[in-house]
Amino acid sequence: MVDFAKRVILITGAGRGLGFAYARHLGESGATVLLQDAGADSNGGGEDQTVVEEAARLLRTEGFDAIALPGSIASREECRDLVAKATAIRGRLDALIHNAGWVAYETIVSLQEDSFDHMMNIAAKAPLWLAQAAWPSMKAAGYGRILLTTSDRALFPQYVQPGLASYAAAKMAAIGIVNVFAQEGAADGIIVNAISPVAKTRMWGIEGEPGELRPSEVAPGAAFLVSDACTEGGWILRASSAQFHATKACEASGVSYPRDLRAVQATTVDDIAANWSRIAAPAVERRA
Repeated sequence: MVDFAKRVILITGAGRGLGFAYARHLGESGATVLLQDAGADSNGGGEDQTVVEEAARLLRTEGFDAIALPGSIASREECRDLVAKATAIRGRLDALIHNAGWVAYETIVSLQEDSFDHMMNIAAKAPLWLAQAAWPSMKAAGYGRILLTTSDRALFPQYVQPGLASYAAAKMAAIGIVNVFAQEGAADGIIVNAISPVAKTRMWGIEGEPGELRPSEVAPGAAFLVSDACTEGGWILRASSAQFHATKACEASGVSYPRDLRAVQATTVDDIAANWSRIAAPAVERRA
């Protein structure tokens, strides 16, 4: 049985939606849950610390060990301060879930640098700085779990939506961070993974508990990835409607990178044009 007793887990964006569902599930499982949330409005601006304070209060009324840590994680310094506060509460920090997110639709002609930078700050830079701050104590303990958030809207072309270039860029950046940190942390017991959740939350314009695609149905997957039972890093866990599928980019067998890709030989652009149907064939067909 997966046991979270005595584990201390920090969750960003935990005042509502998925983050709150993660906190509740982990609290039910015996963890001390530390809830961070800036309380931003639906446009990503402003702060309201009562959002996360009320979320933690509600979890405490349900009998869980929940502590609110309101505030922003928009800068490296704020991320460091958050981790320092979180670690000081129980003298340890066993796991970090970066769930905080934001979405804005801007097509290529309307895309603004400020909104792009804001998206990257939330979805790519914040988890990087949070992980960096938590790393030394996790390394010293020989144990740590770090979970970042990505999206099928970035991973799979068939699920892309117009206007989400900034969102997709940040969510793909999270995968690159996970791949590197998973390798860097393995020797020290720091396991780093990503989750790609689908749930109807405020980002969908949904307030309250939805009738389908519920955040609570995703929460067990996030809990597993920050548990003792999870011993491998570098995975992306797709999670939706209480269904889970772990995936990662995988090189074809027999490849000797970068000199032999077991691929179609071509020396001119005409060669490539003539062989494009073979070059662009699905990987399964190429290995057949």
